[in-house]
Amino acid sequence: MSSAVDAPKGGFFGHPKGLSTLFFTEMWERFSFYGLRPLLVLFMAAAVMQGGWGWDRTEASAIVGIYASFVYLASLPGGWIADKWLGLRRAVLYGGALISLGHITIGASSFIHSKVPFFLGLCFIVLGTGLLKPNISAMVGDLYPEGGARKDAGFSIFYMGINLGAMIGQLITGFLGESIGWHWGFTAAGIAMILGLIQFYIMSPKTLGDIGSEPTRHPDPAVQARQVQTVKMVTVVGLVLLAVVFTLVATGTIPFVASTFGKYYAYFLAGVGFVYFAYLLLLGGLNSDEKKRVLVIAVLFVFAAIFWSAFEQTPTALNLFAADFTNRDLGFFLIPATWFQSVNSFWIILLAPVIAAFWTGLGNRNINLSSPVKFAIGLGFTTVAFIVMIFASYIVVGDGGAATKVSALWLITFYLFLTLGELFVSPVGLSSMTTLSPKRYVGQMMGIWFLASSLGNLIGGLVGGEVDPERLDAMPRLFTTTTLFLGGAAVVLLILSVPISRMMRKSNGTEVEDPINEVPDPLEKD
Repeated sequence: MSSAVDAPKGGFFGHPKGLSTLFFTEMWERFSFYGLRPLLVLFMAAAVMQGGWGWDRTEASAIVGIYASFVYLASLPGGWIADKWLGLRRAVLYGGALISLGHITIGASSFIHSKVPFFLGLCFIVLGTGLLKPNISAMVGDLYPEGGARKDAGFSIFYMGINLGAMIGQLITGFLGESIGWHWGFTAAGIAMILGLIQFYIMSPKTLGDIGSEPTRHPDPAVQARQVQTVKMVTVVGLVLLAVVFTLVATGTIPFVASTFGKYYAYFLAGVGFVYFAYLLLLGGLNSDEKKRVLVIAVLFVFAAIFWSAFEQTPTALNLFAADFTNRDLGFFLIPATWFQSVNSFWIILLAPVIAAFWTGLGNRNINLSSPVKFAIGLGFTTVAFIVMIFASYIVVGDGGAATKVSALWLITFYLFLTLGELFVSPVGLSSMTTLSPKRYVGQMMGIWFLASSLGNLIGGLVGGEVDPERLDAMPRLFTTTTLFLGGAAVVLLILSVPISRMMRKSNGTEVEDPINEVPDPLEKD
């Protein structure tokens, strides 16, 4: 892979010019992703007279969960294809093109009155995001061969683009989709990705130098040729199998029920995680110290999946709650339900400096909390968030039924505590993967982190359809169950943090902590 020293210097807040190219590309991509996702469940569940499909909410929510799960899972082969075959830059270009094609295909579905192009478009977006998402972040890292604080600052700016894109995207697509027409929102998300793609295509040769232009090459040309051939063959076979399965499902040859498929798919993802950790511990060639670290990662994996399964109810259950049970009427303007999805990004931008100062303050006092303790605190904040929703849901059930509208402050407060939970879990999890992983398995451990996110997205989608005006009793039950799981997980992890810390101290004579200056900036959003 090319060296970052070949990149043009200076020009974007004192950082390499290439950062501006990657910043805006990722901003537009996150605009499209977060702009589309909350519209999906509302569109599929909306009555036909409202321009939707009138589908059962359980099915609609499950489809959103499956879609988001595959998006995160696609990052694993996407990174592999870029490393061994395409190179980072071509992977980002092809990924952006596929995402753009996906949005165009989804938009076209309304004109030909067919659901097939809608789901085909989702498949294109999954494939494109798998190519773009992991590799554009890798290119940011390549801008800073020296590492250190400047690299951390560069990623902070990059992550600001992610959150700006997420927040603005949901405001614009939400307004267009809910107020004018669903496919106007879908189209706006597609236009955003096309803008990002054009910007990357024009600016990358001028600002990135040779960064990402070539894949990682083996010193032996014969070995390199075999590796490329293997990647090409696996990619082609995988795409052919995907096309065959899609065709069989689209033609009705294979019956497909999203909620049923999602349950088996969840078992599969959990099984993959279990088998991988078992393999690593039994056959991975690890020494005693490395095995203890992998055990800690396995524990964090389980609790990360629990966290994301609650957090990822936002585009389904909480989105539906905003649409059906929240007072959004300002008299002169009806707030789109999807606008509440942007509150999370708003809180992240506002609170990230506070959390960063908190970590710095602890570090100045030589107080370094272990990763399990940080996770437990994050799960605790998320528990409080869902306690808020228990009260809000009981107001709906007890006061006037489906016609009851609660104050928007309930959701705003919910997102405040949810964001605090995210700021304690997400960046800490990323840091832990790199800090605790055996060096030869760091890349795979990042994949395991994506697997936890994938599983969490899936579970969040499977349970999100429980918010339904026709089944009011299911709503407080969902929020109560989620609260109990989160609270129980926080307590269990807090208890486990004691033997985990003791075990890590014994492994090398010193406890492995997350160094404060190695924790990724809390502006990070996947």
